[in-house]
Amino acid sequence: MSEAIVNKVAESGLISFNLEELYPKKNIKIFDLKDHLFMGLILKEKDFRAALQQLNWEEYRDAYVAITCSADAVIPMWANMLVASYLQPVAKAVVFGDEKRLIETVLVNNIEQLKGEDFSDQRVVVKGCGEVAIPEAAYVAITNKLRPFAKSIMYGEPCSTVPIYKKK
Repeated sequence: MSEAIVNKVAESGLISFNLEELYPKKNIKIFDLKDHLFMGLILKEKDFRAALQQLNWEEYRDAYVAITCSADAVIPMWANMLVASYLQPVAKAVVFGDEKRLIETVLVNNIEQLKGEDFSDQRVVVKGCGEVAIPEAAYVAITNKLRPFAKSIMYGEPCSTVPIYKKK
């Protein structure tokens, strides 16, 4: 009774896709406008511009940066644009919002960069559980990316999947 153990999952031809591989793992920074407001509440244009000119923007080199304001202040739209104009040449990505929004945006952008053709007529399992919480928007984006190409899309683990889509 020395039969070889057969890994049926490995032989199934399933492609396991882990969204954690597209997750921005490091170098996430928050640019808080509050730190550059008069008394933490008021944006004085001249002082704000001078403060931005004095900043060492190199500390944001190759970082994913979220622009936000943690103070309950009225911030004119141009202020966000001005900060973005300083960050854009050095940062890897710049978004408006908090860290959660930044991660969601980077993940969705990374999914959009995938070549759908690489999944043509493949059976794909989008991994469900993992070490990192993946935003729902990423699961919607990967479904949108794969559906025109994949033979089938499933959610979960190769040994226990939930069918999402099957090409007719």
